Amino acid sequence: MKKVFETAQAALDGVLEDGMLIAAGGFGLCGIPELLIDGIVAHGAKNLTVASNNAGVDDFGLGKLLATRQISKMMASYVGENAEFMRQYLSGELELEFNPQGTLAERMRAGGAGIPGFYTKTGVGTVIAEGKDVKSWGGQDYILEEGIFADLSIVKAWKADATGNAIFRKTARNFNPPAAMCGKVCIMEVEEIVPVGSLDPDHIHLPGIYVHRIIQGTHEKRIEQRTVRTA
Repeated sequence: MKKVFETAQAALDGVLEDGMLIAAGGFGLCGIPELLIDGIVAHGAKNLTVASNNAGVDDFGLGKLLATRQISKMMASYVGENAEFMRQYLSGELELEFNPQGTLAERMRAGGAGIPGFYTKTGVGTVIAEGKDVKSWGGQDYILEEGIFADLSIVKAWKADATGNAIFRKTARNFNPPAAMCGKVCIMEVEEIVPVGSLDPDHIHLPGIYVHRIIQGTHEKRIEQRTVRTA
């Protein structure tokens, strides 16, 4: 089965629809599927729920989908770098489901493993626990969190072969693999597509069985917060 497509628009063709739950990889502006996000903006699909660590910045990454009002709900851990995200949430225009960072990653991983729910101590005694089932083990409370089963996963890798076996670089490995795993369809953009068999099997972070479509492209690689020493 051919997995490699020429453009983001071609890879997204026939997949996008209104009201989808999309799991998006990346951490801050590191390892985000920026080309696929631009493709979704161009498509115009709306009323989207997006599960991602954060929503980019005002003019980049998922921030573009917020600007076009295509996202109606965010499932995220962090909103601090996106003024439009905060504005829409505080004005009641955007629904927000806060998740502790590790819990969000595990919810994605659980969905990819076919696990509908798990119990965790994270969030016990806070607003995160409100309305959730609580059980005790060894004298300590744990709350039930549900696995995320996304309609579509969009992720970015450093290298991949044409079957989808992928390697992620450094921080980009945080959310991209679990986000890729939990989608019914996974589309991955990569910096470099290498020949099949050229990747060391012990170095592969995501097996190609999870990946349905692949594109290669040029990426901007912005720095979210540039910190330098004075001269």
